[in-house]
Amino acid sequence: MHRLQDIQAIAFDLDGTLVDSVPGLALAAQNMLADLNLDTITNEQIKNFVGNGIDVMLERVFKAINVIPSAEQLAQAKALFNKHYDKVMDAETKLFPHVKETLKTLHENQYPLALVTNKPAQFLPALLSSLGIKEYFSLVLGGGDVIKLKPHPAPLYQVMATFGLFSDQLLFVGDSKNDITAAQNAKCPTVALTYGYNYGISIATSNPDFLFDDFKDILTLLPQPKAEAKK
Repeated sequence: MHRLQDIQAIAFDLDGTLVDSVPGLALAAQNMLADLNLDTITNEQIKNFVGNGIDVMLERVFKAINVIPSAEQLAQAKALFNKHYDKVMDAETKLFPHVKETLKTLHENQYPLALVTNKPAQFLPALLSSLGIKEYFSLVLGGGDVIKLKPHPAPLYQVMATFGLFSDQLLFVGDSKNDITAAQNAKCPTVALTYGYNYGISIATSNPDFLFDDFKDILTLLPQPKAEAKK
């Protein structure tokens, strides 16, 4: 297996990479639509709408039910969605297999870890705490923390500036074309995970540097013995 000898830190996407957030997002959206007396949507539809932040997701929800909302209706919908999501997010969001133990291994081996997500920053502290992974991240960037969301490279530039890194020293791990494009634009090496969302399209089409089915395989890229899992 090819190893990346220069990697000094690792950044991760959240939804579809570390966590399966679809059940919570779908339930909040379904409750929002019920409040508005509108047709509902399925979990599978929401899975294909995730990745560009809440505003874009809600626009896709309305398009799916053939409703053209006014700006006022969109604002009302967002407020309702946020209210419902805040209630169900913790219980309905689960870590994917091997995520926690892999983050723990990386943290113990002194890799600075960053979270780079388009999810609104307001939800992140409580969610990361409830999942038991908050302590592993030195930097957390969500929607509202950066001037541009992925696929713009700005969030990764911010990570590199914070950690004092060159682009080839930061590995970015994600599940969608937004993640891979952001990292490619920032000239960072990329890992794509096949189990994520990516709008129902194979992430292989985004040409990541590495493609894995299992989160723990990230460890195989890093120098030994630094990335050896604790037994």
